[in-house]
Amino acid sequence: MITREEFLKLYKKYISGQCSPAEMDMLNSYRDKMKLLDDKWDDDLMSQDEVGERIWQRLSESRKVVGPLAGRKNIAFKWYKVAAAAVVILSAGLWMIKHNNKPVHTSQLVKTPIRGILPGGNKAYLTMANGTRIVLDSAKNGNLAAQAGITLTKTKNGLVVYHFSGNKNQQIPDSAPEFNTITTPVGGQYQVELEDGTKVWLNSMSSLRFPVAFNGNERNVELTGEAYFEVAKNKYKPFNVQAAGTRVQVLGTHFNINAYKDNEYLTATLLEGSVRMVHGSAMTVLTPGQQGKITTSGNQIEVKDADIEETMAWKNGLFVFHDENIVNIMKQVSRWYDIDVEYTGDVKDREFGGTVSRYKNITELLNNMELTQAIHYKIEGRRVIIMK
Repeated sequence: MITREEFLKLYKKYISGQCSPAEMDMLNSYRDKMKLLDDKWDDDLMSQDEVGERIWQRLSESRKVVGPLAGRKNIAFKWYKVAAAAVVILSAGLWMIKHNNKPVHTSQLVKTPIRGILPGGNKAYLTMANGTRIVLDSAKNGNLAAQAGITLTKTKNGLVVYHFSGNKNQQIPDSAPEFNTITTPVGGQYQVELEDGTKVWLNSMSSLRFPVAFNGNERNVELTGEAYFEVAKNKYKPFNVQAAGTRVQVLGTHFNINAYKDNEYLTATLLEGSVRMVHGSAMTVLTPGQQGKITTSGNQIEVKDADIEETMAWKNGLFVFHDENIVNIMKQVSRWYDIDVEYTGDVKDREFGGTVSRYKNITELLNNMELTQAIHYKIEGRRVIIMK
């Protein structure tokens, strides 16, 4: 027989899809082995719904699991909804929605774990100037190639470094630049350190085209998708990022650019230093904590205070949403988990807020949103269907 604490620990792993085959067998045989607070389960067979209700009765007897969640503003849910979040969400944080305060039915929390949809990781390929393509995630650590006096090295943890292979007194050859492109697929991310020391983190479905060596009076790169830049300071060589018809120019600073083609707008978010944004005839200078936003159909640059936590969540291994539309949420989710998303019913206006790790099973995030009763979901292969 297993104790209440052992069962709850096992149940949490089951909900998050982390049970081993042996643990699944143990959970499935609970009717014969389970003991909660010195009480035995009934001998007769029970449905999933009845199992959920029985578990819930036991949880309701111990309200200590609520902890510090009580007293938060904007939480109109009854205690039993918060307790469900404590069990199912674990460390992911409580998800809320503006439009719906319906109570949660425990039977909806019991879902079969989906093992086939895993989170992304360090995956990318490098296309060199001569057309050679290197799959970086499978390439061995160490020197990969040499171009125009620059050595290309792969280090651990998803990092490619370009560095001048001559001595400090030598100059980089002043010839026509050779361009490389690093590309991340769906479910991929990667980091590259350019020849000048600039560090770039690429989000999934993104690419960066850059010269192997920065000759001339400027440092120019081209971005599609999303990337975070920590630009090495050089007051004599401005650093320019060209993305979706917009140029972001800096001397040395930290900033994020989101320029996915399926977004309705481009954003540049400044964390440190200053940047100049130029789009058509419009131009503005951002200061730390500001975000410049350009719609794809216009020439105006809107400047506002940035939500740094939400903007930088992807680089920090998180999904963070603050009253974000379900369609925008699922765009991010689909890029990272390599899924297709389908909507049925009137659900596209739903807005959610919360935090969850990007390295959890996809069901962790979907269960959190379903907990609000605003949406439900089902998974068919690599397709996620969001419905009322």
